[in-house]
Amino acid sequence: MRLKKFDVIDFLDSDEALIEYLNLALKENDPKYFAKALGNVARAKGMSSISDATGLGRQALYRALSSEGNPRIDTLFKVLDTLNVRLAITQ
Repeated sequence: MRLKKFDVIDFLDSDEALIEYLNLALKENDPKYFAKALGNVARAKGMSSISDATGLGRQALYRALSSEGNPRIDTLFKVLDTLNVRLAITQ
């Protein structure tokens, strides 16, 4: 039997799963972790379509939304807007 390499995007198959995943990532309070999670969501939705909708280059998005990336806040907001997702501040 051959095992398949784990990829979280295989489980991001609904809007509810995407939102829960991003909320959990945000709770980690780690910008790089959240950027990577947002990159996984963008891959699940199709990086090319996210690139087209945001006007940002596909390679630049892959780089920014990786564990080594450091995306600008406007990049994050463009991607979130394209995904029709909003961040909320709570106490």
